[in-house]
Amino acid sequence: MALQLSVAVRNAMLDAIEVTVGATAILEFFSGAQPANCAAADTGTKLTSDALPADWLAAASSGSKAKAGTWTAIGEAAAGAGTAAGHWRIKDSTGTTCGLQGSVTVTGGGGDVTLDNVSIANLQVVTFSSFSLAAVNS
Repeated sequence: MALQLSVAVRNAMLDAIEVTVGATAILEFFSGAQPANCAAADTGTKLTSDALPADWLAAASSGSKAKAGTWTAIGEAAAGAGTAAGHWRIKDSTGTTCGLQGSVTVTGGGGDVTLDNVSIANLQVVTFSSFSLAAVNS
């Protein structure tokens, strides 16, 4: 039999993410494949590094948690005329501790985050149109 968690427990698990990472997190996009886990060092070229809005995740409901506010990032000089984003990381307010990471693909490509154009250039604005997390029973 599969492990079952109540909706209240799943919501509490999801709400702990923002508490643990912090209310003023930093979103970064990088080129290349994502590191093996959040504890591993950054890999690839850092293409963006921008603060997410305070209270960047909505309260969990029905075992799901969505982004709150507008999430945007602006391409840094290292992105040059355009470098393909391969992964992203959300870090604490100091930018040193990774709390979440995932892959980036073009829309329809199956990544954890999909963008209409994965090539990020210096000063280009990148906007997350949607982002959600789910805690499901197995």
